[in-house]
Amino acid sequence: MSAIAPISFIPTCRAEMTARGWQELDVLFISGDAYVDHPAFGVPLLARWLEAHGYRVAIIAQPDWNNPEPLKALGRPRLCACVGAGAMDSMVNHYTAAKKVRNDDAYTPGGRAGLRPDRATIAYTGLVKRAFKGLPVIIGGIEASLRRLAHYDYWDNKVRRSILVDSKADLLIYGMAENVLLEVVQRLDSGECVKGISDLRGTACQVSAIEKDIERVPSFEQVAADPMAYNEAFRLAQKQNTPSMAKTLAQGHAKRFVVVNPPAPTLTAEEIDRIYALPFRREPHPSYTETIPAYEQIRWSITTHRGCYGGCSFCAIAAHQGKDVVSRSSGSILKEIQALTHTSHFRGTISDLGGPTANMYGTGCGDPAARRKCKRPSCLWPEICPHLETSDRRGSRLLRQARTTDGVKHVFVASGLRTDLLERQQAYFSELILHHTGGLLKVAPETTVNTVARIMHKPGPESFLKFLRWFWKENKQLGRKRGVVPYLIAGHPGCTISDMVDVALFLREHRLRVEQVQEFTPTPGSLATCIYHTGRHPMTDDPIHVPRDPEERQLQKALLLYHQPQMRNLVRKALQRCHRMEETGKLLGQGIKPPKTDNKLGASDRNATKHPRRTRKKPGRH
Repeated sequence: MSAIAPISFIPTCRAEMTARGWQELDVLFISGDAYVDHPAFGVPLLARWLEAHGYRVAIIAQPDWNNPEPLKALGRPRLCACVGAGAMDSMVNHYTAAKKVRNDDAYTPGGRAGLRPDRATIAYTGLVKRAFKGLPVIIGGIEASLRRLAHYDYWDNKVRRSILVDSKADLLIYGMAENVLLEVVQRLDSGECVKGISDLRGTACQVSAIEKDIERVPSFEQVAADPMAYNEAFRLAQKQNTPSMAKTLAQGHAKRFVVVNPPAPTLTAEEIDRIYALPFRREPHPSYTETIPAYEQIRWSITTHRGCYGGCSFCAIAAHQGKDVVSRSSGSILKEIQALTHTSHFRGTISDLGGPTANMYGTGCGDPAARRKCKRPSCLWPEICPHLETSDRRGSRLLRQARTTDGVKHVFVASGLRTDLLERQQAYFSELILHHTGGLLKVAPETTVNTVARIMHKPGPESFLKFLRWFWKENKQLGRKRGVVPYLIAGHPGCTISDMVDVALFLREHRLRVEQVQEFTPTPGSLATCIYHTGRHPMTDDPIHVPRDPEERQLQKALLLYHQPQMRNLVRKALQRCHRMEETGKLLGQGIKPPKTDNKLGASDRNATKHPRRTRKKPGRH
């Protein structure tokens, strides 16, 4: 193979292949996102990984799913095609929680909507099969990972088959795919048939018969007809997120079976360091003439780690990235920061230094023997595991090293934080307030009602109150004026309108304001989605209230935004509906004034609220 310049973009057309002296590809990637050569974008990262191992790869981003000709122009790949819907599930990307069509797509040039199809993995797989009959097609990414078994689909409001069945792909890779994909490609390169790759951890495939020692979960036909069978299947599937309990699973679909092997081994810190050291351009392909909003938001961000051991019931990060947190070395991160400082457009500000949960960097299980036997889905709930090493030594040191790097003026931490961890991380917290918060600290209690918090697998209001008292005290001692922006979820299973009234009263009492409300969206793979579908908790079989009525969801959202004048009528309606009209004065300004607190924004903090990029969640995270 021809030597290539490390700064070259991955080819996207025949002319770019020819420039490298290539007549044939080994692997063709199809992506639902625009091609941005940045490690935060999954397909380019995987393409760089295969390229580093000597394979000739190309990317076709956001193709017309009705026209196979652009694929044919690159020629038939020698080994396979790899299909990914993008950094988001395509249905979440297209529709709001109210099932309304979104008017934009942050991962598309100009933010335009409509350049990727609904159920993109299925559509793109069909496109490849029309272009190259018989070519092995491998699907992956978050859409495929979380739909690997029969699953409830919010947009169809029914249970759908495994995406492997619906797409007719040859193999599905779930989770972090670097090593698994490399092994698949190497086995294909050695002459092995894709149908013979049925034993590889981190993959799912279809077979006509299964061995006796494989654990069977209720079939698609059973879970589609019976919510209790769905709950049973979910319980068994959830075990795969816990390494000590993971087994090979098989689920019947008509006369065939979808077999899901146990997860791939978690990448080591050394492996992740090598991945992030790949020669990314950190910019969109030059063919684009419009800005890509998601790129603009993460352009100057640095990923410090992968995985999350929080186990929140509404989140599926553990099902995709894994429960184990794997942190990059400080040397790897600082080298990436130094590379940024030599970029022509870099002005000295790192927009985010974090991961799925920023203050999990450098933490994890401190007892390898206990970890091998662990059956807990969360290391933080219902209480922090005694084996969890929560030291902030590595995290606080990294913040100091990052901000003192030559060429760096500001380093912000914009990723979410776990307040129950911060209680044990005094040095990290002080660093945040003093140097790494742009006026407003983003935290995610999600609720302030105990009963709802238990269903969410989050700490209750006592923990959040403890954090707030500590926060104001630290602000005063450090001479800073910082505000708190709490993220809260409306419409979550278990939450009633009366519960949300209590949340609104909590916000008013403590002078907290929510500017953005996350309305619960049932996405595949999460415990909360299972509860939403069946109305029962799959682990206890307890019935749980599910806010499915659109008006109830609207009223819950309005209560969180009670301070906005346009919400007053909806707030009154919500209070009337739950028979709590006596709270009208407190919420709408006619009752007892809330007590004075130190939660007051200074001028710099008010200015910070004008820049939503500092408080908005990052694309592709959570």
